[in-house]
Amino acid sequence: MNQFVWSAFADEIDEDLTIQMDVLESHGIKHIEMRGVNGRNFVSYSLEEVKEIKKKLDGRGFKLSAIGSPIGKISITDDFKPHLDLFKHTIEIAAIMGCQYIRMFSFFIPADENPDRYKDEVVSRWKQFLEVAKGRGIILLHENEKGIFGDTPERCLELMKALQSERVSLIFDFANFVQCDVEVFPHAYELLKEEISYIHVKDALYENHKVVPAGEGDGKLKEVLSELAQDGYEGFLSLEPHLWGFKGFEDLEPNSPAVNLPEGDQRNFAVAVQALGNILKEIKS
Repeated sequence: MNQFVWSAFADEIDEDLTIQMDVLESHGIKHIEMRGVNGRNFVSYSLEEVKEIKKKLDGRGFKLSAIGSPIGKISITDDFKPHLDLFKHTIEIAAIMGCQYIRMFSFFIPADENPDRYKDEVVSRWKQFLEVAKGRGIILLHENEKGIFGDTPERCLELMKALQSERVSLIFDFANFVQCDVEVFPHAYELLKEEISYIHVKDALYENHKVVPAGEGDGKLKEVLSELAQDGYEGFLSLEPHLWGFKGFEDLEPNSPAVNLPEGDQRNFAVAVQALGNILKEIKS
């Protein structure tokens, strides 16, 4: 594996899988973190339908970097059994796709309540996930997301220590930490660097929590990616642009595949690709 392997949430390009692959291919990206495909959440498909999606990906030489599942993105007070059943289905999807990673969350905490009150229940549910995944060769990736138990680096680390499993690791999401008003670098990175196996590439501003192209916010992407490179990280950089509604990207480089595209999701994705590419060029220079 190259040190940094590019992937993307292709549903931010278009709902249609063929268009997703066309655009990714134009940027030289051959991995997808599959969340939405053809207008539906990927984990809502039957196993037979998943096999057909895999055939289409195989035919174009695409692979999944991760399943961008919604597992753990419910309230900690919601009924868990239907969600555990969905996780079991997601495990079967991962097996069909030959995908090692499943992106997951640690449950939304009721507003204005202390997350520590729910730690035991969060850990209990994650241990049930691990039991279901036992022997399947799957790594469960926890994403830091605002409002869940593991939205701060401290609680992400608490969860990892409580689980003590090689089959759980962390996604590091710059923008999500910024939106929780966390110092991304050096604080969050230094605290979590031994637990990180996957990177989500998006940036945001502290002042209004708005998502912006990589390197234009407060996420310290250059610093973290530089440290990752020096620390020997080998893995995916998954673009999750979240640039919906952005206008005026007149600074696209002339060789960008999207330079002649109208404003919209495909052009926004090109901006995200260019922004990450510029950061990586700076790191290498």
